[in-house]
Amino acid sequence: MLAVMIGFIGGVLVVFSIILLDKVKIDDPAGAISAHGTAGIWGVFAVLLSNPDASFVAQLVGVLSIFAFVFTASLLVWLILKYTMGIRISEEDEMRGVDIAECGLEAYPEFTPGRK
Repeated sequence: MLAVMIGFIGGVLVVFSIILLDKVKIDDPAGAISAHGTAGIWGVFAVLLSNPDASFVAQLVGVLSIFAFVFTASLLVWLILKYTMGIRISEEDEMRGVDIAECGLEAYPEFTPGRK
């Protein structure tokens, strides 16, 4: 039953995390920060609820270690991409939309204002 409650709380935290990221204008279209970051941090600290030998400090060190590794690895990958093939599309393609530029059509024309 504890696992179900931990999972439920993780799901609720994901929803609030998505809302918060939208409010602070952090672009996370796939919800990866919320689903993996927020829920993952909750999962690490939820160990304290089921393991009497676990300590808050140890869990905090774990979270900070994971963050440091992921940040460093991601930064390295992004820098390699930036200086080899680039990480931005052209301004013209950005204005037209990537779906049109790369695929030749709009992904969701029914949601585009002024078009049917």
